[in-house]
Parts: sequence; C-alpha cells; structure tokens
Amino acid sequence: MKKRRLLGTVLLSAVMGISTFASGAFGQQTSSQESYRVFIQGPAAEKAQAKANYGARWDFGVEGFTTTVNSQQYQALLKNKNLTIENLPEMQLADKPEAKAKPGGGIATGPSDRTPWGIEAIYNDATIASTSGGGGIKVAVLDTGVINHKDLVSNIDQCKDFSQNKSPLVEGSCNDGNGHGTHVAGTILANGGSNGTGIYGVAPDSKLWAYKVLSDRGSGYSDDIAGAIRKAADEGVRLGSKVIISMSLGSSTKSTLIEDAVNYAYGKGVLVVAAAGNDGPGSNTIGYPGALVNAVAVAALENVQENGTYRVADFSSRGNPVTAGDYIIQEHDVEVSAPGRAIESTWKDGGYNTISGTSMATPHVSGLAAKLWAANPSWSHTQLRAELQNRAKLYDIKGGSGAATGDDYASGFGFPRVK
Repeated sequence: MKKRRLLGTVLLSAVMGISTFASGAFGQQTSSQESYRVFIQGPAAEKAQAKANYGARWDFGVEGFTTTVNSQQYQALLKNKNLTIENLPEMQLADKPEAKAKPGGGIATGPSDRTPWGIEAIYNDATIASTSGGGGIKVAVLDTGVINHKDLVSNIDQCKDFSQNKSPLVEGSCNDGNGHGTHVAGTILANGGSNGTGIYGVAPDSKLWAYKVLSDRGSGYSDDIAGAIRKAADEGVRLGSKVIISMSLGSSTKSTLIEDAVNYAYGKGVLVVAAAGNDGPGSNTIGYPGALVNAVAVAALENVQENGTYRVADFSSRGNPVTAGDYIIQEHDVEVSAPGRAIESTWKDGGYNTISGTSMATPHVSGLAAKLWAANPSWSHTQLRAELQNRAKLYDIKGGSGAATGDDYASGFGFPRVK
C-alpha cells in the first residue's frame, strides 16, 4: 500500500475526541475566543524571547515550543514577522448513532461474556475460557485515562496525566471520567479480575502505561499527545523495556508535532498502533496518526460472515485504493483489521460496556503484538510488525465494502490472529 496525510485528533470509538474513534467519530474543531494553544517556531533568539514572555508547555527543542496565550497575546504573536505561529485547535468527538454505547455486564453481575467475540476471533478459538501472554511488555495506552478497575488494577504500571491545563504532566494521575480509555485498556490486558469473575483481554500478563492525553470530554491537543508519545519512548529506553503505543484517537488532518513524535518513538524501537478512524465506507477516509507510515493502522471488523470471512464494518475508514494491492505500507494505507463492532470491555463505573469503533479494533492488535513480542523477546519492533503482517495475510478479509482478495484498502493485509 502507499503514502500520506494530516492530523487533528480524535478517539476512535463511540466515545471520544482529539478524538476517540468509536463508531464514526472523528474530531471537529472547536474555537476558543479566550485562549489559544499555539506552536511557535523561528530563529533561536526570537523563540527564546517568546518563551521568556509566555512560558512553554512543551519544548520540542529546535523544532519549537508550545504555550497557551490569551487573545491579546495571540494577536501580538501574529504580528511578529520573525516567528511562525500555528494555532493548535482542540478536537472534539462527533458522535454517530452507530457509536452509542450498549450495556454490558454490571459491577455486581460481571461481564455478559468473559471472553467476548473479539477475543474468541483473534485467538481463533470459539471455546476459549481465558487468555494469557504479554509478560514483560509495556503497552502505553494514550487515551482518556483508566480507572482502578478490578480487571486492570494489578496491571497498571504507570499512570500519567498530560491533559491538565495548569501542568503538561502530572505523575500518578490518570483517572478516566469518560470510559473510553478504560474500555481500550481492558481489551488489551484485562486479566479476568481479582475475584475471578471479570473479563479477559488479549494479553493479560502485559503491563499498562495509562497516559491520559484526552479530557473526560474526549478532546485534547496535539502537543500533549506528541509529548506523551515521546515520553513513552524515553521511558522504554530508560527502563530497557519493549514498548507498544496504542492510540485509539485521531483526526482527518495531519499534525507535524504528532508525526515527528511517532517517528521519534519508532526510531527508538517502539511499535505504534493506531485506529484507522470511523469515516467509512468511502475511500481515502483514514485518519491520522493511523495514516502515518510508522503507525500500524487498524480497521474494524464485525461479527458477520461474508464471502467466508469476517466483514469490515461500514463505519471503518478506508485507505487509498490506488496504493492498495502491493503489500507495501505507505501513507494513507490501512495495514490490518480486527474486531471493532459491539465489543464488550471494562468501563468507568467498575462494570462493563459494549461499544463500537476502530477504537475497539486497535487494542485487539496492540494486545496481540504484546503477546507475540513476549513470546519472541529477541525480535525488534520491525520484526514484530512484519509478523503481524504475515499473520494478517493468513486470514484475508473479503467481506465488506472495499474488501477483496489480497491487500485491499478496507481491511489491509487481513486479520492477524494468535493461531
């Protein structure tokens, strides 16, 4: 498949924004007349003066820095001919009816299914009762945070908040008032619960780095996401850990800050997995950062058989049909697909919820990557990515608009599975 595009930021599930990708959700820009988050670039001396005047939220070195200014300060910056000022819009999720949540199990009753259909599908085992694997692998979930859910709490290794206005990074804080991040984390590594009645994720022995980059409203800024990506990469180097970054968020436009951060992380041996988006079934609707070459873009499947395989959901964003068919990833290509419709997982109230979106497909692939890497610790992140691609080819997806034999623009290489 082939090349590129732009970023805003949206969660890819039925619940979010920079935005989250649950069914059909990409971010829409919201404007603020009182304050502006800006990215400032220019000659070193001019940047230093601006930094002294306004402070810096994130300092990206020679690339520039970000800060928050009021309207008067913003106008003054725009008049400075020596500086380049980029307004970083806050992205907000746009819900579609498809993305509305459905009740799962309750706190008292437990999940309706301890190994939901997506787990059965990715393990290729309709009778599976529990899952395993992922030991030693760190999965950084950049989302709305996570709660201390009984199915997750023993797996939480780091908890950081990048979304607060007064500070770019708050250690030990990552509470999820939205639910999206908790749901995503559960699909990756829920461990069945401390009381043995909970739900299972794909790789329950892996460890969670819960990086809250989106507010409880499901929105966030590209600089905070970029800062979190770089932090995860640096933490992996510091700890000597293998790290997977899972992002169920995105936008229809590219952010240079996030692209540079993804490239930075990939250069440090991190596997980056991101949602394709929920703007399907039209072609060339894939969002960023999933559309980037150094991110594994994941499309959503539904539990329906068509042409002998699972079917790509209509809401799932598609890639570029012109560059499909060559098994080469370029910008704007879908790489793989995984279960993403009607996915039950952990929720913000301590219970369970069933929602849809490429936000839900992404953690299935992130969990599989953790399981495979733990079993093959000598692999590099590029070897791990190649293995995901090879496994996807073994289960070609032929159902859904745009799906066809081989590498297609709807499902990518196919559906990678445990066996």
